[in-house]
Amino acid sequence: MTRGSWVRGHVICAVAVTLVVSGCAGGSGGDPGARALPSGETCQSLRGQLDRLLARGVQPKVEALSAGRKLSAKDKADAEAYNRILNQYLGARCHV
Repeated sequence: MTRGSWVRGHVICAVAVTLVVSGCAGGSGGDPGARALPSGETCQSLRGQLDRLLARGVQPKVEALSAGRKLSAKDKADAEAYNRILNQYLGARCHV
C-alpha cells in the first residue's frame, strides 16, 4: 500500500466516523457547514503538515495513542499534532 492510498483510506475512515458521530448527535439537525481554517492556514498547508508528519512515521504513534498505550512526551505531541491538524483539515472540508 502506498502512502497516498493509506492517507486517502485514513481520511475516508475519519470522515465516516465524523458523519456517524454527527448523525448520532441529533439536535436541531442540518449540516453546520465547513469550519473556518486557523488564521494563515490553507488546505494545502495543512495537507503539507500532515504529509510531513506521516513521512516522520507518526502513524504508529497515532494508533498507539488511540489504543491508550504509553508514549514518550515527544511521540504523544506528534500524535496529538497529527490529530489536531487532521481535524482542522476535515472540518474545513479540504478533502472534498
